[in-house]
Amino acid sequence: MNKFHGTGVALITPFKNDLSVDVNALRKLVNFQIENGINYLVVLGTTGESATLTTEEKQLVIDTVVSENNGRIPLVLGIGGNNTAQVVEEVKHTNLEAFDAVLSVSPYYNKPSQEGIFQHYKAVAAASPKPIIMYNVPGRTGSNMLPETVKRLAQVENIIGIKEAAGDMVQAMKVIEAVPGDFLVISGDDMITLPMVLAGGHGVISVIAQGLPAEFSKMVKLGLDREVDAAYKLHYKIAPSIDLIFAEGNPVGIKALLKKKDIVENNLRLPLVSSTESLAQKIDAFIDNF
Repeated sequence: MNKFHGTGVALITPFKNDLSVDVNALRKLVNFQIENGINYLVVLGTTGESATLTTEEKQLVIDTVVSENNGRIPLVLGIGGNNTAQVVEEVKHTNLEAFDAVLSVSPYYNKPSQEGIFQHYKAVAAASPKPIIMYNVPGRTGSNMLPETVKRLAQVENIIGIKEAAGDMVQAMKVIEAVPGDFLVISGDDMITLPMVLAGGHGVISVIAQGLPAEFSKMVKLGLDREVDAAYKLHYKIAPSIDLIFAEGNPVGIKALLKKKDIVENNLRLPLVSSTESLAQKIDAFIDNF
C-alpha cells in the first residue's frame, strides 16, 4: 500500500462569507496540495467540519475534489460514526469509485469496550468495497484503541492501517511493534510525526501540511529516507506553527493560516468560531518570517 506512504492532508472545507461551501477556494486548495508534493488527500474528515455539512454539501465537496484532482493523487474518504449499522449502510451505499480507501474514526461518545471497537471495525470492513484505515483519536472520541486491539484488527481482511492520534509516542511505538510491517501506521499528530516515522511509521495524515505542504512533505520524506538531521532541522522550523494552529482548536488555526496565504476565507460554522485576532496575528507573523 505504498500509495499511503508519506504525507496525506486532511482537507478543510472552505466557506464563503455567507457560510456556503466555497467551491472555487476548494479547487484552489486541492491544486495547492498537489503542486507542493502532498501524496494523498483525505476528504470529509473532522478537519473538514463534516459534522456541520448537509448530505448535499458533502456530495458537493466530494464532486469538487474528485473533479479537481482528476486522478492525480490517491483520495481517501472519511466515513465514520458511533452507530455501527449506520456506518455499514453508508459505506455500502456511497459511491467510492474515485476513492482508494475509507478513513473511519473509532466510535465516539458511546465509549465502547475494546471488544466493541473490534466488532465495530470488523463489521465496517466486511461491508466496505474499499480498504479501511482506522482512526484512533481519544481526545475526540472519549475512548482509546489499545495496541492489542489494533493488533487483532490488523489481521482482519480489508483493514490496511491506522491513523494513530493518541498523542502518545510510547503507544505509537507499541502499535508499530504489534502489527505486520506492511500494515500502515500513520501519524495523526503533526508534532510527533517525525519521531513516529523514524520509529517505523509510514507517514502522516496532517493538518499543518495543508498550509506548509512543500516543507512538511519534504520533512516526512527525509524521515522515511532516514535523513535524520535534515528532517529534524525542518521539524524544528515548522514546529512553532503546529502549536499555533491548534491553540484554539482545529480547523480554527489552519483556516487562519490559509487565509494568510490567500487561499480561503477564514470562515467556520458554529459551534466553531474563527480565530481570535491575536492568534491570527501570531500566525501571520510566523508565515512572514518562515
